[in-house]
Parts: sequence; C-alpha cells; structure tokens
Amino acid sequence: QLQLVESEGGLVQPGGSLRLSCTASGFTLGNYVTGWFRQAPGKEREGVSCISRWGNTNYADSVKGRFTISRDNAKNTVYLQMNSLKPEDTAIYYCAVRSSLSSQCGLDDDYQYWGQGTQVAVSS
Repeated sequence: QLQLVESEGGLVQPGGSLRLSCTASGFTLGNYVTGWFRQAPGKEREGVSCISRWGNTNYADSVKGRFTISRDNAKNTVYLQMNSLKPEDTAIYYCAVRSSLSSQCGLDDDYQYWGQGTQVAVSS
C-alpha cells in the first residue's frame, strides 16, 4: 500500500523555522518526483517546492531563499526546511509524488499520491 506520511506541523513565531518531513511506505521515494504544496484558508492550493528523482529542485517565488527541499534516500523521506517564516506561510502543507523521468519538476498539482496534510501556523 502506497502511503505518504507528513510530520506534525506546529505554531511558529514569525522569523522562526520549522522542518517538515514526508516519509513514504510501500514504494521508493527516490524513484518519484516529490512536491510540497500548501493551502491557506480561503485560497487555492499552491505548489511550494519539488525535487526530481535526479535531485533537481524548484521553488515558488514566494519561498525562494527561505525554504529548502531535500531528500534522504536511506530514510525514504523528503524534507522541507522552512526558515524566516512569515504569517502568510500559514497553511496546511501537503507532500505528494508523481512518476516522472524528467530531470526537472513542476509545481503544478498533477501529482498522483498525496499525504494527509499538516497544519503550519505562523503567528506571534
């Protein structure tokens, strides 16, 4: 059974940091593109970052320089390190995967498998 499990999010003060993880079971994460998405209240889901099976990464303009995506193949886990968090980063964050041989990855939401989502709140 293919499953993606995100780590627990949390409440962080503006300027703070948080690392989310996405662990796969039932398949090898390194053979897929993994993306992080978020959905804020009243807004559409948006792509945040992705990492291709070759390790190439892509970021939304809104998080460039603040967020870093990485993958640990030994742990079958993808991470999203979020620094300098802002209140507008408040959202439910989802990881998702899709099969692709491309060296690049996209932030469109045409992904096959999704995690359950985890809440991140940035507030003082």
